[in-house]
Amino acid sequence: MASTLLKTTVVGSYPQPDWLLDRDNLKGRFPPRVRAREIWRVGEKFLEQAQDDATLLAIRDMERAGIDIISDGEMRRESYSNRFATALDGVDIDNPGSALDRSGHPNPVPRVVGPIRRRHAVETRDVEFLRRNTDRTIKITLPGPFTMAQQAQNDYYKDEEEMIMDYAAAVNAEAKDLKAAGADVIQLDEPYMQARPEKAKRFGIKAINRALEGVNGPTAIHLCFGYAAIIHARPSGYSFLPELAQTTADQISFEAAQPHLDLSVIRPLVEAGKTLILGVIDLDTPNVETAEDVAARIRNALKYAPASQILPAPDCGMKYLPRERAFAKLKALADGAAIVRREISGTK
Repeated sequence: MASTLLKTTVVGSYPQPDWLLDRDNLKGRFPPRVRAREIWRVGEKFLEQAQDDATLLAIRDMERAGIDIISDGEMRRESYSNRFATALDGVDIDNPGSALDRSGHPNPVPRVVGPIRRRHAVETRDVEFLRRNTDRTIKITLPGPFTMAQQAQNDYYKDEEEMIMDYAAAVNAEAKDLKAAGADVIQLDEPYMQARPEKAKRFGIKAINRALEGVNGPTAIHLCFGYAAIIHARPSGYSFLPELAQTTADQISFEAAQPHLDLSVIRPLVEAGKTLILGVIDLDTPNVETAEDVAARIRNALKYAPASQILPAPDCGMKYLPRERAFAKLKALADGAAIVRREISGTK
C-alpha cells in the first residue's frame, strides 16, 4: 500500500533544448497567446522531427529522475495555451486583438470573430507518441476554457458566458479524443481563475464541469500565480482555490512552495475527496531543493491531508528553467517523496 502513496508528478512543461527553441527570445516575456513561430530554431520541414526528439529527451529525464506520472514536457508548444487556442474555428490569428495579461499590460491575443468550435484534434499525436515511448502513467495538459476566454479579444459574442461555454465544449471534444488516444490523466490549466476570481466565481465551475463532462477520470485542474520566471511576487494565499471542490475534476494542482501557502486553505478540497497535486518545488529560486527540503514540505501537508490524497509536484511548469536545474529539482522531488514514503511504511 505504502508504495502506491505519494506518487510524484509534473505540472506539464519541461525546458525545451536550446537547439530547438530560442530561449533568449522567450526570456522576460509572457507566454505568447498568438502563434510565435519565430522562436523555433528548426525550420518547418524538420520541426516535427526535432520536437519528437526533444520530447524523447524530456521523457527520459523524467524517468531518470524517478517521476511516477510524466508528461510530454510540452516540447511542441510555444506556450501552454496558444497551440490549442489558435487551432479553433472562430478565431482570427492573422489579425490579432489585444487583452491585458496578468500584469495588467496589453498582449496580442486571438480575436474571436465567430462561434468557437474545434475543427480537428490538436494533441492526439502528442499523446500517442508519449504512450509509445514510456510505460509510466502519462498526463497531457490542455488550456482551460475560462483561461482561453480571458486570453482572447471578443468581437463576436454578446454574452461572455456563452463564449466561455463554447470554449468548454471545444476542450471537452479534445479531452475525449486524448483519453481515447491513451492519456491516463487530462489536466486543464486555469491560471486566470486565480487572476480574475470574480469572473471565475460566476463562470469558472460551470465551464470546467462542461469541459470535463463525460471524460473518464482521472482529470485535473491546475491553478497558479503565473510562471515564476515572469511573475516573481506571490500573494500569501489564493483568491480562488477552495471553490474547485465544486468541480468534477478528481485532482487539483496548486502552488505551495514559493508562496509558502497556508495549507489550511485546502481543507474543503480534502473533504470533497480531491487528490492534491501539491507544489513542493519552488521554481523562482536557482537553488535546488534537497530531498529533505521536499520531505519537510510533504510532511507539513500531511497535517491537512492523508498521503492517499497527495501527489507531490513542482509548483508550476518548468519551461523557463535551465534543463540541468529542472532535472535536479525533479530528482529532489522523487527522492524527497521516497523519504516520506519509507517513513509511512516504517522501512529505512
